[in-house]
Amino acid sequence: MKKTVRIIGTGSYLPEDIIDNAYFRSAQFLLKDGSIHPKSNDEIITKLESISGIKERRYAPKGINTSDLAAIAGKRAIENAGIDPESLDYIILAHNWGDLVLPGYESHLVPNIAAKVKHKLQIKNPACVAYDVLFGCPGWLQCMIQASYYLKSGDARNILVIGAETISRIVDPHDMDSMLFSDGAGATVLQGQPDEADRGIVYHKTISNCMEEIDFLKMGPSNNTEISEHDVRLKMDGKKVFKYGYQEIPPLIMEGIQAAQIDPAARIYVLIHQANSKMVMAIVERFRELYGRDPELNLIVPDIIEKMGNNSVATIPVLLNQLNRGELAHETPQPGDVLILSSVGAGMHANVVVYKV
Repeated sequence: MKKTVRIIGTGSYLPEDIIDNAYFRSAQFLLKDGSIHPKSNDEIITKLESISGIKERRYAPKGINTSDLAAIAGKRAIENAGIDPESLDYIILAHNWGDLVLPGYESHLVPNIAAKVKHKLQIKNPACVAYDVLFGCPGWLQCMIQASYYLKSGDARNILVIGAETISRIVDPHDMDSMLFSDGAGATVLQGQPDEADRGIVYHKTISNCMEEIDFLKMGPSNNTEISEHDVRLKMDGKKVFKYGYQEIPPLIMEGIQAAQIDPAARIYVLIHQANSKMVMAIVERFRELYGRDPELNLIVPDIIEKMGNNSVATIPVLLNQLNRGELAHETPQPGDVLILSSVGAGMHANVVVYKV
């Protein structure tokens, strides 16, 4: 019998520490050559807010690591799914820096973060395989795609997929781009079900452009040239990342809707990586243009950028969980609705998943 892959549970966790834009008034923003930024902090903050839409973000407190955030989100997703944790066949976890541990926030990748989450959840079943995926911001969605392969093949029945990051610890505090990023974790439980109905994950596609795009997002030295060259931080060419997402994501969404034969009259929820509001709106507008601006196209584009900021692999699962639990202004998706999940990030990579509720 045909297998369908269904989301049966969602969960998320955002740290309690809310960092508003006023926090950065005391920052020392520098240019790449180490010179003082010519604009005042208030000017920088105002411009960033107008472009990104971000007014707040969350930072994990000292002593709380990526694996801690991931375990809480995972536990909530399991509880929401109503399954026994011991019935999980896989825990697949997306992140990019592992646990960032004091002093100096060194990246700890051994043991891997998924294994730490399995330990924190006290799952004893040795057949529950726990592994990590490093794939930039699209990592969580790529984990969903991998899980779909396992579930459709019959190799697994229940899989926990998590995206978690403490990205605030790896940004350069002297780079104004640091204001974009945030900490958090989101999770889903996927289940393979025997079902002839055309629903669940019905389409997915991933692309990787790794030539001139390879350094659009990378690790590099701080803008503070007095800091050791070994103190590497996240660096981003924002304009090139924006252009890449604008060019690559709309055709992926278009192809997915056509391949999955989605009725344009259906309610289509478009959940795009919460990088910044201007980028999300531009991507949706270009998709409408590609689609021919069909007046029947019923797109719903929820976002939580203003309150959450960009927490990399966690943005879509956190958004999905809040939508699933009725925490947003939008109605919770109902049977017959469609979810379009799409992300873009370092690599450069972009992916899309089409899900029929």
